[in-house]
This record gives sequence, structure tokens and C-alpha cells, in this order.
Amino acid sequence: MKAIVKSKAEKGIWMEEVPIPKVGPNDVLIKIKKAAICGTDLHIYKWDEWAQNTIKVPTIIGHEYMGVVVETGSEVSRVIVGERVTVEGHIACGFCRNCRRGRQHICDHTAGIGVNRDGGFAEYISVPAQNVLKIDSRIPDEIMSIMDPLGNATHTALSFPLLGEDVIITGIGGPIGAMATAVCKFAGARYIVGTDLSPYRRDLARKMGATMVVDPIKESIKSAMDELGMVGGFDIGLECSGSPVAFNDMVNHMYNGGKISLLGLLPKSTQINWSGLIFKGLTLKGIYGREMYETWYHMEMMLSTGLDISPVITHRMPADDYQTAFEIMEEGNCGKIILDWE
Repeated sequence: MKAIVKSKAEKGIWMEEVPIPKVGPNDVLIKIKKAAICGTDLHIYKWDEWAQNTIKVPTIIGHEYMGVVVETGSEVSRVIVGERVTVEGHIACGFCRNCRRGRQHICDHTAGIGVNRDGGFAEYISVPAQNVLKIDSRIPDEIMSIMDPLGNATHTALSFPLLGEDVIITGIGGPIGAMATAVCKFAGARYIVGTDLSPYRRDLARKMGATMVVDPIKESIKSAMDELGMVGGFDIGLECSGSPVAFNDMVNHMYNGGKISLLGLLPKSTQINWSGLIFKGLTLKGIYGREMYETWYHMEMMLSTGLDISPVITHRMPADDYQTAFEIMEEGNCGKIILDWE
């Protein structure tokens, strides 16, 4: 089969012919239809410090995809050949303390598909049946292929009640921030204000439902608040940028008792306004992946009853054009890019 492989310890990825993966007794073989490129895939492509310390070559990359079940293992009973499915990308051990108390998303021994084991940028993938999800037929294939990152956005946004609240999102134009914007609006937030350095992505955030989007170099969050008639700070903060400057700007504009979801990976050198956090009585929650499987339930219910995230998909191309797709990703003028494997 064809697969996109990180086969060399250097910048780049390569399309190669590799064996179709074998199916164990508890596994499912999926024929891939659509896949999407993630920021993690870009890190692997660029072969940055994180990738060098994490990825073993050769590895088939990719963890955002959907397809059709073509084979099931001898012990599999709840997944059926012919079903249209997607996959939770974190494989939990099932036996650690967190798994046994229903917190599989922070399993002590998580293995990431497309990171720690072969992924879905291929014609076929074999995965544990317990990670396979059949999704409502009303949800289109390409939307289904990005439910993994939508899950990150949903987990980030729905960690705290949103009804009637004012929300600030840093990195609002990135795919996660943009999808979180749509979720916040769907869940009843009043104002959704965001910051982003990219003009392209600021425009994308507006399409996804942001009330106001600020260029932090030229404009201030305070001016946006004044324009909206806000007399206090923001109730909810979603940090999706990984920028220390953006995070501290968020802290400075939170209302006392506000709550912040931290998805962006801040560098180790980050200087945090601790006095602002403490004296405002703010709550911080670290966000990792999707809560398994409650976040998936919320996503499916929202998508099947009106949540529209389609504007976040900005490019579509055949899987053979993967190099062009990664170059567009590296430039940053895009939302989600869908690779067609059919």
C-alpha cells in the first residue's frame, strides 16, 4: 500500500510502498478515505526538537482520518465490516489508575497513533477496535476526518460553562482556536473575542463566529472590550496560541474568578503573571486530547444538530500532493487541509 512515512531523521516526509498492516484479534483494518494534516504532523515534517526526541524512524504519520472497516479481528464483535468510522488517536492501557477511574485521556501509558505507532496517512490502518467510532451518517466524510482536532477544541471550550459568558481566545485563527470559536458560539457564549497575528487566520476566525478579532501588534484587547461595552473582564479564557505574551495578556483581562483552559504549549522559559492569577482567583485547567469518550459524544451531538465547522477546511487535494500540502501548512495561510485517499 501507499503511505506517507517519516523515513529519515531530517526535514521532510516521503510517500512509500509498505506492507498492509496485519490485524490482531482485537484490531480493525480500515481503508482510509479522508485524512487531515495536524500541527503535530508539521512538527514531524520539520523535524524540530520535539520530533527528534519523540519520533522513531521509520513511522507512518497522521492521526486525523476516517474510512471504512474492511476487516475485523477474531475477538471483535462491536465493529462491523462496511461501517464508516473514525478513530480516537490515543490508545490507553486500560489498567492504570486513571483508566480505571474513567480518565483515559490522561492514561499513564498512552500511545499516540501516528506518533508512537504507525498512523493513518496510508491506504490502510490497523487500530484497536475499542478506539473505533461509528459516527452519525448526517456528518460528512471530511468533517468526520477532523473530529480528532475538533475534539481538542471541544474539550478546551466545554471545560467550563459558557452560557451568557464572555470568552477570550488566544490564537483564535488557528484550526483549534477557530473550531473552539464555533463551539463557544453554539454553546451560548455572549461575546467571543480573539487575538491572532495572522491576517489570514483572523479572517478565518470571523467566519467561524468570532465577535471581534484583534491584531495584538496594532490593537488592544481593552479597546475591543470598550467597543463591546464590556465593564468587566472575560469570564472564560481559551489559550490556543502557545505564546507567553498572549497568555499574560489574557490573564490581565480576565474577570475575577475567571477560568482558563490551557491547550497551547507554552515554552519552558515562560514568565507568568502569578500575582494576577492569584489575586484574581483564576482557575487553570490543562487540556490534553479528548475526554474519552464524553467529548466524542458532545461533538457528534453538536455536529448532528447544527454546529458548522466547515469554514475551517480551506484546502482539499489528493494524497499524492502531500508535499504541496505541507508547504502550505508551513506558510501558515490555511486552516485544515484534507488529503483524499480514495
